[in-house]
Amino acid sequence: MLAWLAAVPLAGLALLRILGVESSTLPVGLVALTPFAAGAAVVTALLGVASRGRAATAVTVVLALLFAWWVVPRAVGGRQEAGGHPLRVLTANLNEGRADPQAIVDLIRRLHPDVVTLEELTPWLLDDLDAGGLSALLPYRVAQTGPGPTGTGIFSARPLTERTGLFTPVGHHMPVAETTTPDGTPVEIVAVHPVAPVPETVGEWEEGVRTLPPAPSSGVTRILSGDFNSTLDHAVLRNLLATGYVDSAAETGNGLTMTWPAGHRLFPMVAIDHVLVDKRSFAVSTAIEDLPRSDHRGVFAELRIAP
Repeated sequence: MLAWLAAVPLAGLALLRILGVESSTLPVGLVALTPFAAGAAVVTALLGVASRGRAATAVTVVLALLFAWWVVPRAVGGRQEAGGHPLRVLTANLNEGRADPQAIVDLIRRLHPDVVTLEELTPWLLDDLDAGGLSALLPYRVAQTGPGPTGTGIFSARPLTERTGLFTPVGHHMPVAETTTPDGTPVEIVAVHPVAPVPETVGEWEEGVRTLPPAPSSGVTRILSGDFNSTLDHAVLRNLLATGYVDSAAETGNGLTMTWPAGHRLFPMVAIDHVLVDKRSFAVSTAIEDLPRSDHRGVFAELRIAP
């Protein structure tokens, strides 16, 4: 009885994920908890085996294997390749301008990123960041500040050229720019920030992720960096990855380190901040960084860009 009672909600969640049901806040939120369900599926499988019932054992073990297939690779990592041109990327959501500006600048000074994307960037916080040393560390920028969560910026140690016409952003400001790696290889950066999937904006959230540009198969390497408001279990992000992107955290075995909500009584429960790079390139390491006074954690990725 316990095995069946535990298996039914897990099977329902698995079905939601398989079907890609994301039409309202409830299924979107439930699918985001897939990594936790994977742990529950292991316990349920043990209950099924202990019950000695063939049907209960079969169903619970299949569920455990299914969730493991989805989740375990994020903790194991993927390709380990040599070569490529190094590029260090950091993304940070600034909590509607509430993040500690000096802490952000100190983090950039410590990590030495080549490119930084900042979400929820307000005009007054940008002034404070520059006063703290951001403009000296990363002198080039394509930034569209705004009130609340709307502002987004790309900051670089090397010249940036703003690109337009790549896609039509749905959600907050999402600038696009081209820069180079330290050794001169061109690379394109898209600063990502669709709206959150709250009840009033689930459709806009889904459209915002769906309209992000697909991975190119040739030409300049493309990186999508920012707050996607989506986990690797949401169908809309899985479809984007299927165009040819890899998630840097999952590729380096860091994909189960959660990024939101941070700085509250609850521990971070979902990973919605990502650095994606097209499959011609790869990540060699990642780190999830605390951002004082922000409700997100930052993602730092050391990439190798294809020639």
